[in-house]
Amino acid sequence: MPALGEVASSREAALYVVKLGSATLLHSQVFDELLELSRRGARLLVIAGGAAGIREHYARTGREIRTLVSRNGDEIRYCPPEEMPHIVAAYEEVTLPLVEEELTRRGLSVFAAVARTGALVKATVNGPLRVREDGRTRLIRDHRAGTVSSVDVPRLTGLLATFDVVCLSPPVADADGGTALNVDADVLAAEAARALDADHLRLVTGTAGLLTDPADPTSSLRHLTEGEGRRYAKGRMRQKVRAAEIALKGTSDTAITGPHTLSAAGATWFWRAPAPAPDLDLLSRAVELSSVSRDEREIAEFLAEWCAEHGIKAEVDAANNLVATKGAGAKRLLMLGHLDTVPHRWPVRWDGEVLSGRGSVDAKGSLVTYLQTLAAFDPPEGVEVRVVGAVEEEITGAGAFHVRDAYPADAVIVGEPSGAEALTLGYYGLVKVRYAVEEPTGHTAGEGVRTAGDRMVEVLAKVPGTVAGLHPDALTAVLGVRALNQGDAQVGEAVVDVRVPPGLDVDATVDALRALAAAPVRIDVLRATPGVATRRTSPLVKSFQRAFAESGVTPRYLMKKGSSDMNTLATTWHGIPMVAYGPGDAKLDHTPDEHLHADEFRRAQRLLAAAVREWSLL
Repeated sequence: MPALGEVASSREAALYVVKLGSATLLHSQVFDELLELSRRGARLLVIAGGAAGIREHYARTGREIRTLVSRNGDEIRYCPPEEMPHIVAAYEEVTLPLVEEELTRRGLSVFAAVARTGALVKATVNGPLRVREDGRTRLIRDHRAGTVSSVDVPRLTGLLATFDVVCLSPPVADADGGTALNVDADVLAAEAARALDADHLRLVTGTAGLLTDPADPTSSLRHLTEGEGRRYAKGRMRQKVRAAEIALKGTSDTAITGPHTLSAAGATWFWRAPAPAPDLDLLSRAVELSSVSRDEREIAEFLAEWCAEHGIKAEVDAANNLVATKGAGAKRLLMLGHLDTVPHRWPVRWDGEVLSGRGSVDAKGSLVTYLQTLAAFDPPEGVEVRVVGAVEEEITGAGAFHVRDAYPADAVIVGEPSGAEALTLGYYGLVKVRYAVEEPTGHTAGEGVRTAGDRMVEVLAKVPGTVAGLHPDALTAVLGVRALNQGDAQVGEAVVDVRVPPGLDVDATVDALRALAAAPVRIDVLRATPGVATRRTSPLVKSFQRAFAESGVTPRYLMKKGSSDMNTLATTWHGIPMVAYGPGDAKLDHTPDEHLHADEFRRAQRLLAAAVREWSLL
């Protein structure tokens, strides 16, 4: 695969950190789920718990497991210095080989080690342990337990790039050089997720998340914020809740899942940014769920579950799009949003009624507006309203291409920020190409020798003038350029983006760019979608006009120089009225200042609901 992706980003594949308890390791389904994540391109760090493995190892060797009782009555495995080699051996001889065997059998490459190996994870020794013994409190000073103090991020990142799965387990290295230290495996997973800026943390357990009543397997708590779960957590579940709350200080979305599955259906989610009002909950949670392009499955399944809870027929289709539908009939309205965001690594937060976070504007705010509008809408007879959350809008448009071929419609509202009091009537077209060259290496002192860098510079220098000659309003940008000497070959590539204004033919633009790629330079067309515009006189626009008028709004009409999934549909959908509408300021798209005010979100939802109602009655 070329080094430069469709957007020339250095963003690595999504990282899942998955904690598997020793009981879960006996359920083969969870390894099938890890295989599926790997096939979707995710990087996988598995943290393996070892209680069962320790019991097995000690039984094999005839050694007694020593325990203590904490002041709150919990049983603790006693780990004095002389016990630590036996605990390490249990992981290395029982637990880790089990994980490695299961994953290797599924064709995955695995690195498995206790986390003290090479000091991949270090900890500082905890203070004396207070235990109960014969009705009295006693201090234990030689218990080798610690608190994670550092994670070797560069080395772990390198291992994740080399192996399909990296599996670590306790114990970890003593930061002061002493005997290995035991740490809780759930906490180890949370600290690793924080240090590595993981996208997703899943703490897998034997129940459907955290239960309000341990005796009732259906009593799962679904949504928690910091401090809310502690009153329900008993025994080992206390450490899972503690770990989840540690993870809230990082950027991953976090869930306790089960029984013995990575699936978050019915899981307990932990949210770092509680919404200031219930009608903002879905918006807040959707923004917190990481869904960088090609990592949209988690949010698609989360939203499909929300739809089911709100009486909406929903599924995740073959392209991984979310598809939610109400009503049936010959009159069909499509509201097309997108699930993915551009890369980011900053936490979501609420400042009063302002939500800051990647996707709040582009374009989860729009998609949530569409879903909540659909939930509240009762289509008249003969009317079908479908909401789709498409994948890969930010890179390939793959989700929208599937929509184009699978879900015909009579009118389309595209979920992109216009502002609550504006309506986007069209977009420039988009042509995106990759130039590439590979030729034998030559000495730069030789006559006429051209390097890969020379070739890319020569081509790129011609692009702006060529495009300007096609149309004065066309826009060009080089999204990325790379040129290297790779031993016997000079290799170079560049990704170029051209925004095609109305009146300029997309095919003519592609032909002009192709003509610049004289041998040995090659060109790949990554995307070529036409510009599109809808007249103000169309019934769809008039439906919005009536909705604006009802609210006393004088709307602004926009023609954007960017592009959207509207352009993808327009490759074959001709004569179908399409507009774009959604809350937020598009100038904040892809910026570290992306934010959305609750009032803007609510106004857009009221106006959209009115416009959908007006259209359905035409």
